Amino acid sequence: MSAPPESESHRAGSPSGPQSHGSDELRIPSDAELAEMSTDDLVRLGNRMDDIEVVSDRPRFPVPGTRAEKRAERQVAGWFILAAIAGLAFIVAFIAWPHEWVPPGQDGATAYALYTPIIGATLGVSILAVGMGVIAYSKKLLPEDLTIQQRHDGRSAEVERRTAAARLVQTGQQSGIARRKLIFRSMGAAGGILGAGVLVAAFGGLVKNPWKEGDESPLLTTEWRSDDGERVYLRKMDGVGEDVVLVRAGDLQPGSMETVYPFKESDRSDPEKLAETVRSSDSPVMLIRLRSNVSVIKRAGQEDFNYGSLFAYSKICSHMGCPTSLYEDQTMRILCPCHQSQFQANEYARPVFGPAARPLAQLPITVDDQGYLYARSDFIEPVGPGFWERRP
Repeated sequence: MSAPPESESHRAGSPSGPQSHGSDELRIPSDAELAEMSTDDLVRLGNRMDDIEVVSDRPRFPVPGTRAEKRAERQVAGWFILAAIAGLAFIVAFIAWPHEWVPPGQDGATAYALYTPIIGATLGVSILAVGMGVIAYSKKLLPEDLTIQQRHDGRSAEVERRTAAARLVQTGQQSGIARRKLIFRSMGAAGGILGAGVLVAAFGGLVKNPWKEGDESPLLTTEWRSDDGERVYLRKMDGVGEDVVLVRAGDLQPGSMETVYPFKESDRSDPEKLAETVRSSDSPVMLIRLRSNVSVIKRAGQEDFNYGSLFAYSKICSHMGCPTSLYEDQTMRILCPCHQSQFQANEYARPVFGPAARPLAQLPITVDDQGYLYARSDFIEPVGPGFWERRP
């Protein structure tokens, strides 16, 4: 049988050694005396210094190792084991589950549609199970205590910090976590795997080297790049992915804007490639026809990127990558609705308002012998927001 718990009066009273004998006055012990004091002595000293009154303090299971205690341990460990399993499932799904887009009705479309729900559910279950395990441990295994403390302002002294640390040590000892190996190990597994899952979610995208292909790397090229000299035409979207509607120089009225996408004749019979080109995040371009009486300022090195009064600018905002979807003819300003950045269309789309600091990337365009517009080359700079290896 374990020894009965000490009385409340003794627990809240003065510790042996550093306290004055037979007096209620609290004497602060020296550093040497502090070093000689036991954990219980430090806790009692801290209680008096912090005006803490221990109303009640009894263990959940006065007799260690009972069936009830073991059952409670298994219940708590079950939550941590569930958290570990769900965290491991999240890591596996995040890395190995098919996440490339597949059109509805084709093989693999269901697996693609389930990718986000699965990684969301597994990570959510892992976090929930860790929280439930901590709550269950505190409710089922930690000692039941009730204390009252008076609040004080100001920084704590060294002796108060020592006694507070002793309270934490004592709490850990009373919790019995050291002897409850099942909970200790399952909690460690849950915390470790959940932590690894968070790291995978945060840094998983960096596993693939974006610069592996050198000058052909995805961050430096777009779908407007020509392969083997094939022309990349400007294509309008009429809502049907398989339809190909090319743009002529005279299709736009002065002061109007059209969103266009890249098209290669070799892709005409490939619906998947046509859809992929439209979905590509760096593909959309604003084709703007300025009015004939507008004065134009061109960017150095890009004086011949326009075709007459037609100018093509990337729709990807240079601030945060939102779509610059609005054009106002009166002021000739392109507006990004996300953070209100504005770009002057007749001045190489330079930013004139809002947080954006760089002009929109301009696509060099011209026409073929039938009057259809096509890109003379890819953008000569990365589109969208700046990144740490951006080239001048």
